[in-house]
Amino acid sequence: MEQQELAKVYEPRAVEEKWYGVWEQSGYFRATAPSEKKPYSIVIPPPNVTGALHMGHALNNTLQDILCRWKRMQGYNVLWMPGTDHAGIATQNVVERQLAAQKKDRHELGREAFIERVWQWKAESGGQIIGQLKRLGASCDWERERFTMDEGLSRAVRTVFVRLHQEGLIYRDNRLINWCPRCHTALSDIEVEHEDKKGHLWHIRYPVVGAPGRFVTVATTRPETMLGDTAVAVHPDDERYCDLVGKTVVLPLINREIPVVADEYVDREFGTGVVKITPAHDFNDFEVGVRHGLDKINVFDESGIINAAGRQYEGLDRFEARKRIVADLEEAGLLAKIDDHAMAVGGCYRCKTVVEPYLSLQWYVKVGPLAERALAAVKDGRTRILPKQWENTYYDWMENIRDWCISRQIWWGHRIPAWFCDHCGEVTVGMEEPKSCCKCGSDEIRQETDVLDTWFSSALWPFSTMGWPDKTPEVAAFYPTSCLVTGFDILFFWVARMMMMGLHFMDEVPFRDVYIHALVRDAQGQKMSKSKGNVIDPLTVIDQYGTDAFRFTLAAFAAQGRDIKLAEERIAGYRNFANKIWNAARFALMNLQGFDPESDDPAIAQLRHFFFTATPGKEYPEEEARLPLANADRWILYRLHNAAIEVNTSLDGYYFNSAANALYQFTWSEFCDWYIELIKNDLYAGSPERKATAQYVLWYVLEHLLRLLHPFMPFITEEIWQVLPGNKANESIMLAPYPEPQAIWDFQGEATAMELVMDVIRGIRTIRGEMEVAPSREIAAILECGSDASRSLLKQNEGYIVSLARLASLAIGSGLDLPEDAALQVAGDVKIVVPLRGLVDVEEEEKRLLKEIGKADKDIEFLEKKLANPSFVERAPADIVAKEQEKLAEFGEKKRLLEESLVKIRRLR
Repeated sequence: MEQQELAKVYEPRAVEEKWYGVWEQSGYFRATAPSEKKPYSIVIPPPNVTGALHMGHALNNTLQDILCRWKRMQGYNVLWMPGTDHAGIATQNVVERQLAAQKKDRHELGREAFIERVWQWKAESGGQIIGQLKRLGASCDWERERFTMDEGLSRAVRTVFVRLHQEGLIYRDNRLINWCPRCHTALSDIEVEHEDKKGHLWHIRYPVVGAPGRFVTVATTRPETMLGDTAVAVHPDDERYCDLVGKTVVLPLINREIPVVADEYVDREFGTGVVKITPAHDFNDFEVGVRHGLDKINVFDESGIINAAGRQYEGLDRFEARKRIVADLEEAGLLAKIDDHAMAVGGCYRCKTVVEPYLSLQWYVKVGPLAERALAAVKDGRTRILPKQWENTYYDWMENIRDWCISRQIWWGHRIPAWFCDHCGEVTVGMEEPKSCCKCGSDEIRQETDVLDTWFSSALWPFSTMGWPDKTPEVAAFYPTSCLVTGFDILFFWVARMMMMGLHFMDEVPFRDVYIHALVRDAQGQKMSKSKGNVIDPLTVIDQYGTDAFRFTLAAFAAQGRDIKLAEERIAGYRNFANKIWNAARFALMNLQGFDPESDDPAIAQLRHFFFTATPGKEYPEEEARLPLANADRWILYRLHNAAIEVNTSLDGYYFNSAANALYQFTWSEFCDWYIELIKNDLYAGSPERKATAQYVLWYVLEHLLRLLHPFMPFITEEIWQVLPGNKANESIMLAPYPEPQAIWDFQGEATAMELVMDVIRGIRTIRGEMEVAPSREIAAILECGSDASRSLLKQNEGYIVSLARLASLAIGSGLDLPEDAALQVAGDVKIVVPLRGLVDVEEEEKRLLKEIGKADKDIEFLEKKLANPSFVERAPADIVAKEQEKLAEFGEKKRLLEESLVKIRRLR
């Protein structure tokens, strides 16, 4: 049959563009609902519509794609639901910057015109990350792509808000939240990025009322917030201050009396053991204030400017006010001292402005009742969190959960469906805009200007993307989803909230498994950041090394619970792996010219019947005995059997690195380095039956190997698979069945025997290396066998040994005369003997060995002196001393081996 060819060199870019287009246009990624196939579903963690592909996305989506391609090949009806998040603050900032460049702002445009402008930006520029995910090979069902602000999801968001409000689980309250003075909005904890910075600790004296000359000194990192102090606190067991509890002190500069309270929150060891309490500007102080009924005095406006409560400092920016207050305290003699103090400063994740704890009227979800069910679902096993260590983190968060602030003071987002009556103050919440107040009937109503937190809509993602609140075929078929792959940093902010919402509205967990992957760090283990200059761009490395090499690298290092230390050299190494696969396939195709796995050749027909029609698990000793398979064939089939077991088992347990490493070992070390070499003589000069058998097994194993590799390396495997001989039942490798372990591959006995043959070859190669004999030079070898079984086996496989060990002569037997001047290795009960006489240039080898021994002596002398020096041994770290001792032992062993070789060489004179 006509044989197609592969290009001499693998060019990833052209192959990737070709096959991704074919897959997408052919509808191979599309799930069907309903379907008779067993469902498997994953929802993509929706990237921000403003985002670009980074290493976290690359790892996350590579792992998801491996699972989806694997399950699709296993015969599942796979839905990988894609989409993007509207990213309220981030997207609004992008468009506001564009307006600023035109010397405009959103307030000039007005709300409706600004929202239109954002939609226009999304249509023109948003969602570039979708194209980048396609370059990664992501096999999402793109026809079902969703957006958190599209019509269907918006209806789901409004339905959830209204129902939670009706159930008393949504309310408004004036509480402390994270506030960005630049973006003028509340922020969730995950939207606050903390950075370690050098700061100061100011020690301020507060005069005690009624005790002239007595002060209590408090230490604070934020002197400007003292304007809103409503108490100072001490620990109830602190004897230094127990007489002050219940008394008052004077707030410096403001001259307002505030009480001294006792609270266990106070750390007696920090500073002076006295802390200022500012309930409106510190989260811990807020809780203290609640316990003691303290006033909450807000001293900032929404821009971080001191308001009227700050009296003489009104109108100053908070940091300018800090300088003035410190100067005034010093002038008044109330500044005791200033210490240097390192601290974590929170900044807005988008504009980097320092975030302010701020007292504000916001909307909240009462999460206690929701959290109870979400906690129970993990504890009783309805949802598994992997690695298991993250379960305790989940439990801790859910058991100590606080009500969720869901309102944001921006324009881009899901507008809260609440209307205020200016006549009676009633709040109307509903699916549709009311024409009048639900209480008094007045038409003087206005809608809430706030929008919902982005996490509110993404908490509904597993079911809103499938068409809920309608009863769609997708909801029926694919909810709950099978697995969620996500990073640990959003375990609480996203995963926990999806658990709560899924259980509350669907009465079922949103996913069966949650796989938490680690971070991708640089080669030194540092977090990647632009400021450090250590960011590796996924698209750059894809261009340089190919998508398959990049994907395989990520999978190979994705060990559970361990961060990935990524260096470009590692990706380059797996590019070499891709090239190894390509070259092995080219070798196979060149040696399969004219080969047809469907031919009537007796040997091929017998093998085809055995491998494709035999019943797995059935015993067929007579049929096996008649198979024209050599030991090498049986060995590679057994190794294929084990590879299929390890890969499927590893993927089932989310051990991506184990699966990738099993494939690497089988492909490179077993198929390429051993099997291909073992069958070369059969392919080039074997009998017609032996050649046909070797061709069939080569084709059969390569075809199964490509399918095993496909979820990890989709492009190169498709390109090779398409040109393999044989009539394929499927149009694409991604639709072909994923190899499962087969009883008919389980040639364990023959494989064990073949391992002895390979160990003998390794032993001869080791002697060649030690003696520095050129690989091209043919040598003699003697195999002294300790049993009839090993002698018979080695005789049977003599051709392999002679060919792969490059032997001029080989003697196999028992009780053979062995030369004294010979190198020896052992494999099982076989002594491998290589006569040295005439094999090496004695004079030159003796010179070389003496030179090497001299070097070893110098290294030993240097280390012995170093380790005999008491000042080094006593002062150096223990691990350094241990390393030097290890080096000394290594050099000693090296010298011993060199001297042994010298003795052998001198015998040859």
